[in-house]
Amino acid sequence: MLDVTVVLLDGGLPSTAIMPVEIFSAAGALWHELHDQAPRPAFRVTTVSLDGGPLVTPHGFSITPQAAIGDVERTDIIVVPTSGLDCDSRLKEHAALLPWLARHYERGAFVAGVCMGSVYLAEAGLLEDRMATTHWAVAERMAARFPGVRWRPDLFVTEDSRTFCSGGLYASIDLSLYLVEKLCGHEVAVQTAKALLLPMPRTFQTGYAVLPVSKPHDDDRIRAVEAHLAAHYPTDLSVQALASHAGLTERTFARRFKAATGRQPAAYLQALRIEAAKAMLERGEGAIQSISSAVGYDDIAFFRALFKRQTRMTPTEYRAHFAPMSVRGQGA
Repeated sequence: MLDVTVVLLDGGLPSTAIMPVEIFSAAGALWHELHDQAPRPAFRVTTVSLDGGPLVTPHGFSITPQAAIGDVERTDIIVVPTSGLDCDSRLKEHAALLPWLARHYERGAFVAGVCMGSVYLAEAGLLEDRMATTHWAVAERMAARFPGVRWRPDLFVTEDSRTFCSGGLYASIDLSLYLVEKLCGHEVAVQTAKALLLPMPRTFQTGYAVLPVSKPHDDDRIRAVEAHLAAHYPTDLSVQALASHAGLTERTFARRFKAATGRQPAAYLQALRIEAAKAMLERGEGAIQSISSAVGYDDIAFFRALFKRQTRMTPTEYRAHFAPMSVRGQGA
């Protein structure tokens, strides 16, 4: 039986700690209980806080841990939940956690950070020159703060040298099941997921992101072109026509557009079209072929391939996740 220590943090979002507790506690046990068999638990789970005292959640209720971090002599897995967006104050408030994480990592523990919990791993130096993820909305901020980390905000779960990270609050489910599968095998992970009515771990968070097509900039001519693209994205717009609209030569336009937006004009147009298609799918508007044509792609095979490359989902899968319930499950 492996020991799992789940840290509870003041101001933390409770689901990012409670879901790991429930999943690790269920692994090897609940499936057998549901089939009238003797449970064979794979993990022994302990909850801890910095001082052993109860924690108050942002929602007004408290959680009492079983121990303090100082009471843990050894553990196989540590799970650090998310604790809010204000990194500076949270890191200062929970400073005692950092050397404790580093010490147990050096002793061989797996250390996992859920969503913004990855900031504690990074601050403790455990993610330097390693792959990690976090919520897509704070990825740029984390990359600026910890430039030595190889951030992968497109992924739900990352693993690198006994460090594990997940993107988003409910990616705590993906992370926990990922660790169950890694340490106990696929069959136990599937049984755990089925017993709790959960899907197996997701891979990419790309389809869930709502990212700006362009980065902020002050180039007025390029802003005018962006407005033109937003109004006419379904039509064929050549670089020559866009450069003419900006009153620039093609070479100068291409250089300034990339410098201002971070994308080449063709890639920018593709991103605009995919964002428009995502919005139509979310509203449940029409068949995939109709949406493909509406955003400028008469070749539906090309549209499907492009959509999947950018979101890691097919259009049908995306609609099944995000459309109104009345239209989910419609075919192409």
